[in-house]
Formats: sequence, structure tokens, C-alpha cells
Amino acid sequence: MKKIFHLSTCGTCKKILSEIEPSSAFILQDIKEEQITEDQLDEMKELAGSYEALFSKRARLYKERELKNEDLSEDRYKNLILEHYTFLKRPVIIDNDKIFIGNAKKTVEAAKKAIHE
Repeated sequence: MKKIFHLSTCGTCKKILSEIEPSSAFILQDIKEEQITEDQLDEMKELAGSYEALFSKRARLYKERELKNEDLSEDRYKNLILEHYTFLKRPVIIDNDKIFIGNAKKTVEAAKKAIHE
């Protein structure tokens, strides 16, 4: 599968998409318009190793709910991501058996390289 989970209203996601120039083989899913399914999230977790790796601790709701004061379990990370799209670290780029999570420069460069191999 070649898929990119992103937020079309996010300037950083837009910048990354224009930078990596994914081919038409990639399916783009705007997570605000088309909610992530449990199956999709489980597939991401298989590639990433944990739900925590997919979780954004920079999300506004993370701060508002003071979740940093809680000891979150894997199930809690999963349920929070399914509850609200803002908890997914973005973008998530899946290129068959590889996954690239977030907007760190090294991650974006690695995704770009893998996509254009």
C-alpha cells in the first residue's frame, strides 16, 4: 500500500507533500475529512511498532486535557488517535512495508528518498 495520511489545512503537511512529490500511486487521505479507521491505525501500528510512535504530544488537545500528567497505555494512545485526528502525528507516509511518521527533517528526507527510489 502507498498512502499518505495528512491534514489538508496544515501548512506543514502541505509543504512536505510539495517537497516529496508523491507519485499518483499514492493515495492521499485527509484525516479531517475521512476519519482514520481502526484497521488503518492497526496497520500503521504494525509498521511503527507502537501506537505511541504515532501519537502527537504536540497536539493542542494533549495540552488542554493535561495528558502529560497521565501514564498513557498503548490502548489509551490508540483510543485517543481514533477519537480525534489531531492526536495523529502528521503526516504518516506508508510506502508498502515502510512507514515515515511526522515532520522531522530526517524523516521527510528519508521518505523522499524511499519514494523516489
